[in-house]
Amino acid sequence: MLNMMRTYLEAYLAPYVKNEEGQGMVEYGLIIALIAVIVIAALTLTGGNLKLIFEAIAAKLGMPAQ
Repeated sequence: MLNMMRTYLEAYLAPYVKNEEGQGMVEYGLIIALIAVIVIAALTLTGGNLKLIFEAIAAKLGMPAQ
């Protein structure tokens, strides 16, 4: 019964499904590139504030700032 349903679904959906095997890697690459751009932009915008925060933590711990 289950095998028959699977065969029916495959036959019904086959015209709507395209073979897009190589497209997946390109999409993953674009997503990773977009995430990298967002991370770089966020670090650039908050870089000065992060430096001040780490310097304050180092001062409270008694470590010299570099």
